[in-house]
Amino acid sequence: MANHASAKKRIRQTRRRRVVNRDRMSEIRTLVKKVEKALSDSDIEGAKESLKEVQPALMRGAQKGILHPNTAARKLSRLNNRVVKAQT
Repeated sequence: MANHASAKKRIRQTRRRRVVNRDRMSEIRTLVKKVEKALSDSDIEGAKESLKEVQPALMRGAQKGILHPNTAARKLSRLNNRVVKAQT
């Protein structure tokens, strides 16, 4: 257990941040699954709409430090490629 006031404060901050980050990551995962479900149901329009929701969420996660920027870009690129491929 931390003895210094600054260390105790860091522990409090980390706990708060962990909860927020977990919620944001959960939202991102849910949105990604929504796109994947639309693709598996052959709902192209639904997949396009869901992709529009996923893109800002992924980029926001990268900006906030929840995801590495390259990871967010990779996930978005792969989802986009799957949506484009499903159209043809």
